[in-house]
Amino acid sequence: MTPGARIAATIELLDEITGRQERPADLVANAFFRARRFIGSGDRRAVADRVWGILRRYGQLRWWLERTRHPGRDARAIVAAEVMLVDAMPLRDVMAIFDGGTYRPAPLDEAELRALRQMEGHSLPHPDQPDWVRLNVQEWVAPHLIEAYGTAWGREIAALENPPPVDLRVNLLKATVEEARKALHAEGVDTEPMRFAPHGLRLKRRLSVVTGRAFQDGLVEIQDEGSQLVAALVDGRPGMQVADYCAGAGGKTLAIAAGMNNKGRVVAMDVYESRLDRSAQRLRRAGAHNVERRALDPENAKWLKRQKGAFDRVLVDAPCTGTGTWRRNPDGRWTLTPTDLAELVPKQGEILAAASRLVKPGGGLIYATCSVLPAENEHQIASFLEKNPEFSVVPVSDLWRDVIATDLPPQIDASPYLRLSPLQHGTDGFFAAALVRKEKEPEPAKDVERESEAEAVP
Repeated sequence: MTPGARIAATIELLDEITGRQERPADLVANAFFRARRFIGSGDRRAVADRVWGILRRYGQLRWWLERTRHPGRDARAIVAAEVMLVDAMPLRDVMAIFDGGTYRPAPLDEAELRALRQMEGHSLPHPDQPDWVRLNVQEWVAPHLIEAYGTAWGREIAALENPPPVDLRVNLLKATVEEARKALHAEGVDTEPMRFAPHGLRLKRRLSVVTGRAFQDGLVEIQDEGSQLVAALVDGRPGMQVADYCAGAGGKTLAIAAGMNNKGRVVAMDVYESRLDRSAQRLRRAGAHNVERRALDPENAKWLKRQKGAFDRVLVDAPCTGTGTWRRNPDGRWTLTPTDLAELVPKQGEILAAASRLVKPGGGLIYATCSVLPAENEHQIASFLEKNPEFSVVPVSDLWRDVIATDLPPQIDASPYLRLSPLQHGTDGFFAAALVRKEKEPEPAKDVERESEAEAVP
């Protein structure tokens, strides 16, 4: 493809993503490229990389459109601003791309040219940009991020702009870490051990592994290091009964089953049966035989009621805003609304309360999100503990060396909870709290002798 054709494809894909906000950007992009098989792999990568970069910089680009009174706010206007401000392309070269030629965008009109002339010679940052614009977040989200990180919020959110690495979890049911690493190396995929996750490998450069033998044979699964650590905190052991209450497609379920060496019972639950169905192939590939799938629907209501107090461990990976995954899902910065957060918080509380009933006395309850917002994390746990005094928090730093046995991540001992971030830990943003249900108080023994004496008194 010519540079102009790539820009035209970029505009078209960005327009589809921003016009279909109910669908994640990666799904829209996959469908876009499937329908255009004529676009080669190199061009696909170039177009996708530019679109994802634009989504990470969307707030600043829109600010420039408003500042220069550009007549458009659509994908065409955004992409034109991108090549001016990020690529530092002279206006004459931009005009040569936007010339209406074959497979190239239509010519720029006078209003567009007037705005772009004001951008020429400038870069994307500008001293007049408010912090929330400079950090490419919506204004309403900024107070929540400041609450989460304090004065460091700018550095933390800036780290979310970097594309994530490719992380793999070694499936212990089929290989050791070293065996998996050698198998990947034989395919030309070089990895390095993870810093914190004991069974994780990180690719030294971004490559696709899904068509290789190591992945197809179930030696490895793609899973962010933070997600691996959350699953490890469950501490599922052989012979235990473990419930993954919001299992989704089963990433953490697989990790838990592997840690239990296929001994015991893992029940993967979700309100969407279609998600559980998608996990079936992953379970077969991994060789996980101790997993049972249950939809949280009316048909299973009686079964669920009978499971009260039956599980040694219950994981609640709650539905959330996904603010911790913005580096891999940058469109989430712009699709999230205050209404979403307002609806999610009570839903999370209901899910946590329902899942807690499954925990046996002395058992563990792990609550996790891929959000960095305190309303979904610390505040949610505080509210739950206030209503459920039979549960108490187990500091993650106390569990870490026994359960995970790697170096304690920075800042973790400053809170009883696990809070991971790209800046400090190189992971997605994750939160996890480990709770324990109090053992039942033994019933006092009856004083039989005293009762007998009482009965003998006339």
